[in-house]
Amino acid sequence: MPARKGYRLGRHRGNFCVVWTDAGGTRRRRSLGTDDPEAAKSRYGAFIAAFKAPSPEGPLTCGAIYKAYQDDRRRHGVSGERLAAAWKPLSSRFSALRPAEIAEADCRAYIEARRAEGVGDGTIWTELTSLRAALGFAVRQHWLDAKPYIHVPRKPAGRTRHLTREEARCLTAAAGAPHIALFIRIALATAGRAAAILDLTWDRVDLKRGRIRLDMPSEAEPCQDPGSVPIHDTLRAGLETARRRALTAHVIEFGGRRVASVKKGVAAAARRAGIKASPQVLRHTAAVWMAEAGVPMADIAHYLGHDDSRITTRIYARYAPDHLRDAAEALEL
Repeated sequence: MPARKGYRLGRHRGNFCVVWTDAGGTRRRRSLGTDDPEAAKSRYGAFIAAFKAPSPEGPLTCGAIYKAYQDDRRRHGVSGERLAAAWKPLSSRFSALRPAEIAEADCRAYIEARRAEGVGDGTIWTELTSLRAALGFAVRQHWLDAKPYIHVPRKPAGRTRHLTREEARCLTAAAGAPHIALFIRIALATAGRAAAILDLTWDRVDLKRGRIRLDMPSEAEPCQDPGSVPIHDTLRAGLETARRRALTAHVIEFGGRRVASVKKGVAAAARRAGIKASPQVLRHTAAVWMAEAGVPMADIAHYLGHDDSRITTRIYARYAPDHLRDAAEALEL
């Protein structure tokens, strides 16, 4: 099996993984989701083939790189709507520039121009970080030696919302399509990212042992592998029904094909239920429910795939029933 230079098979937490060092010298890892050597070799080959995107033709401009990045995301089943929307305003200033020609002044001028159009900093942040992601993709493909600095505005504080259990039941009942209802159940039971759930295949669902793996071996990003998590009885019943009816290797499927996005389906279910919800809200809801139940932050971090539980603590500790209780008691007269 031909290996691309710098990539090798390794092991992490008992499973095989791909290990490499990026252009910046950072060691990276991506789980292959199996401890079987033959399956690992097969997935390794698929990983390398998928990772090796065709080089853009002509000058290596930001426009050419961004298009190649969009094409690569589509090959991995990721909807290109968000990337296309971000590129529409970016293209006029950055399309013809080569990465090395981007200066902080270009980014600042772009920010001010968008603000003058009445666009909020959150949208501008999304647009410029999409460009940053495309340039990072070019570095991982070894088209660039280093990613240029992209100045972005401070990201506004997010407006966090989570569902009550009654709202979650109403949302599931309003799903309409079985694949949307199953997605909602998996998201609430695993706190998984939408992309990871849509990438989930049946070989990573162990109904006998009651475990599910939501790692994403197709993505070439720093490893944030949540490992396997238990399947509760309600979810198990839904998965068993879906498994009997499955026509593809993917758990979330519709019409005999894997599903690339559920944003519209979840939004439609939310409208019917009379609430506001999105795939990200479902993930946040699952984490809040665990925190409210007193689950240790380290365990919640494991579900969320956070490498550093301090990130989890900063976001979710305030939902824990005993948060700051000791501190409050220390101040008692």
